[in-house]
Amino acid sequence: MPASDLDLLTEAARAAGAIARRFFRASPGIWHKPGGAGPVTEADLEVNRMLHAELGAARPGYGWLSEETPDDPARLGTERTFIIDPIDGTRAFIEGDTSFAHSLAVAEDGRITAAVVYLPMKDMLYAATVAGPATLNGTPIRASVKTGAEGATLLTAKPNLASEHWKDGTPPPFQRKFRASLAWRLCLVAEGRYDAMLTLRPSWEWDIAAGDLIARQAGATVTDRKGLPLRFNAADPRTAGVIAAPAPLWTTLRGALNA
Repeated sequence: MPASDLDLLTEAARAAGAIARRFFRASPGIWHKPGGAGPVTEADLEVNRMLHAELGAARPGYGWLSEETPDDPARLGTERTFIIDPIDGTRAFIEGDTSFAHSLAVAEDGRITAAVVYLPMKDMLYAATVAGPATLNGTPIRASVKTGAEGATLLTAKPNLASEHWKDGTPPPFQRKFRASLAWRLCLVAEGRYDAMLTLRPSWEWDIAAGDLIARQAGATVTDRKGLPLRFNAADPRTAGVIAAPAPLWTTLRGALNA
């Protein structure tokens, strides 16, 4: 099933990209979600409608969890669940930045079994199943072999480096970099273009589900900020942050963080 699910997700991600390209830099309608939950655009909603219809028709027994769909607790009783972010990096999309992504995954018993992250404006499609390698446009990718923090690159937002998060008040000597899409950050670690990524805020499952599997299948260690494996399709679909890095760098990051 993971292989056929991957084919389905790949086709759906490319269809999502076709929709996003129509709206990109074309002044889409923008609304702001209540409670400071961020913006949503016409493109997010149209991609979500298409994915819900197409994936639901192809796998009617699967549950559904998406950033742009009201949560239905019925997903908790399904064997497999789609976990979808129609556009990860909506603010980047609004600003005309090409680094937004579509993030599509299937969860089974709390773990991701098939995953796709697609950046349509760059035509970069990352994919993985539990039974095969992580790939970028069909070519296998591997995480960095960097072993020390000195000179290593860390994808993270600046607030994560504040002194209160670190045992000695100072983070390890990584070079900080940033990309808007959490899904893409995980894939960039999988690709070895950057050495590690870190987010300390509670992370929505739809932002990280696909990237989790892709990074792990590329050889990275991926956990929450407490060092626990990520679990998905939870009643509260948030994780306690994310750390992703080759094992030696993961140990450095986790060891330096305050609990």
